[in-house]
Amino acid sequence: MPGTFSQIYIQVVFAVKGRQNLIAQSWKDNLYKYISGIIKGKGQKSIIVNGMPDHIHVFIGLKPSMAISDLVRDIKNNSSKFINENKFVKGNFSWQEGYGAFSYSQSHIDNVYHYILNQEKHHKKRTFREEYIDFLKKFEIEHDEKYLFEWVDG
Repeated sequence: MPGTFSQIYIQVVFAVKGRQNLIAQSWKDNLYKYISGIIKGKGQKSIIVNGMPDHIHVFIGLKPSMAISDLVRDIKNNSSKFINENKFVKGNFSWQEGYGAFSYSQSHIDNVYHYILNQEKHHKKRTFREEYIDFLKKFEIEHDEKYLFEWVDG
């Protein structure tokens, strides 16, 4: 019987609204596990979820039956609800609009995995803004910086 076969690997990057440092050390692992559960619940493969207090990296093995925009919408909506229901932050938590999605080949999986795993080390050398703009340039994605995330200096 004919079927559809694919290997689609996507790194998704998105930020906390206002780029606030709201993702605390005390509950970040619970958040990452929850996000991984959302991905698996949608029939996709969660390779790694990690980030910093102001942004998240999610590496996914994506099946062609799901649009990346639908998956990211579900991740952001459900994880915001999870954070708010558990009262991890004062007030209402939400993610900024938009995200970056970057595709990789099978041969890059290990490097991307370790890059995401070592976020704290990478961000000792450069800011999230520098990292994100580097991704856009590396992947030759046309962009206007005024339409990127709300940036917080410092």
